[in-house]
Amino acid sequence: MKLYYAPGACSLSPHIALREAGLPVTLEKVDLIAGKTETGADYASVNPKGYVPALQLENGAVLTEGAVIARYIADLAPNAALAPRPGSFERVRLEELMNFIGSELHKAYTPLFLPDTSEDGKATARARVAKRLGYIENVLADGRKHLLGEEFSVADGYLFTIVNWSESRGVSLDAFPKLRAFMARIGTRTSVQEAMRAEGLLQ
Repeated sequence: MKLYYAPGACSLSPHIALREAGLPVTLEKVDLIAGKTETGADYASVNPKGYVPALQLENGAVLTEGAVIARYIADLAPNAALAPRPGSFERVRLEELMNFIGSELHKAYTPLFLPDTSEDGKATARARVAKRLGYIENVLADGRKHLLGEEFSVADGYLFTIVNWSESRGVSLDAFPKLRAFMARIGTRTSVQEAMRAEGLLQ
């Protein structure tokens, strides 16, 4: 398999999942502004949507959308226990969390990356992000180590990836001590450190 990624982008989530699963993968960095991969390929020929991630399978098929890719990886390696069994109520809880992170939290950060967002617009976006982070803080309030309880899942890798943007986008985690502790805890995982190092995010 080949994962197309941009350093620190949402493609970090399936990258973490692949390392957690122990699945062999090659990496190809994408310059999203130029629309080219590091080998000089036109990225639009891989993913016409133009953004990362994309996962090219051994048969040549390409999957897009990070949350979908992460769940696919989890199902490829059931022994890694990265997701509850398909069809179970616990799996529905995972889907619920993944959809929230993708549609509500992930997208709430988007205006903070756009150069034409006004200062008022950024303030509104930060308030929206904080509201979503408040929900996550409440999920973690019972002392659980991970979003689904005691065990790491692909939802944790996805949440870590998105919330990791906070400092660079002027979003404070001071009001979210449970979430801050979660970020520190997930950040020490071998898979996370290996993925970030491979993307040039850690020395």
